[in-house]
Amino acid sequence: MILCLGEILFDCLADQSGRELDEVESWTPYPGGAPANVACALVKLGTPAGFIGCVGQDKVGDELVTLLETTGVDTSGVQRHATAPTRQVYVTRSHEGERHFAGFGNLATTEFADTRLDSQQLPEALFANADYLVIGTLELAYPQSRQAIYRALELAKQNSVKIFVDINWRPVFWLDEEKALPLIEEVLQQADLIKCSDDEAQWLFKTDNPLEIARRFEKAKGVLVTAGAQGCSYSLGDSSGHVCVFEVKVIDTTGAGDSFVAGFLHQCSKQGEAIFQSPEAARNAVVYASAVGALTTTKPGAIAAQPTAQEVEEFLDRQV
Repeated sequence: MILCLGEILFDCLADQSGRELDEVESWTPYPGGAPANVACALVKLGTPAGFIGCVGQDKVGDELVTLLETTGVDTSGVQRHATAPTRQVYVTRSHEGERHFAGFGNLATTEFADTRLDSQQLPEALFANADYLVIGTLELAYPQSRQAIYRALELAKQNSVKIFVDINWRPVFWLDEEKALPLIEEVLQQADLIKCSDDEAQWLFKTDNPLEIARRFEKAKGVLVTAGAQGCSYSLGDSSGHVCVFEVKVIDTTGAGDSFVAGFLHQCSKQGEAIFQSPEAARNAVVYASAVGALTTTKPGAIAAQPTAQEVEEFLDRQV
């Protein structure tokens, strides 16, 4: 079981690419939210996953919970808030498929249900059966959900659950960006695995070299730094290297990084410590994760575009 804690929402993708927010004529909603994306992608690959988060008592929240259940994700950690609505994010797209977050409609970022995740309602039994806890940093932006992150880290430590932190830096979620850096650094000190983009790495660490980043965090066994079309650099145990991206026809990059995370953790669940002991196993895990991420870009949306394990294997066979 891999637990994914954080936001689940609808990404409202612009139907017209290459346009600014006020130029978009129509939007199509797709289920998303990084931790929810990871949970769904894991299940599709064959690794059990549970989602912990908070949505509103609204139609949008109902649809998202139903999606998780239909996909096969454990939803016993989902909370419902009586008044705060389920979050929706507006996303514009470039002609090349790159996404750009464009805000939350008419509501402030603090008004959504995911900011109300209650630390006292986290189901402790889930942690007893988990191998990994996957968290991002968006919930650190809000006092109540920040406490839920801290409680989840406590429960993970008590149950020997490994911590995977996907930094997922989104300034639009923060009212005060200056508060973000120390809060993120504090959580990273507890991470067993860290994943970030090259831009996030430069912002946080002033380097995108995963080996240098790993040296800053005593507990971290691995660091993955993704760089879009430039591929992924990694430091896993005593192994380090770089994996190029697969060439595919990109339709939409939404959720590609989350699928990458799921692909990597799927390999961790299958290979265990070998990934941190064998250079070949380490590289193969990153190659597999890159394939999962690449396939996700070939269709619109995040969860809807995620591949099955069979599709990934067939894709890798074709590359060979």
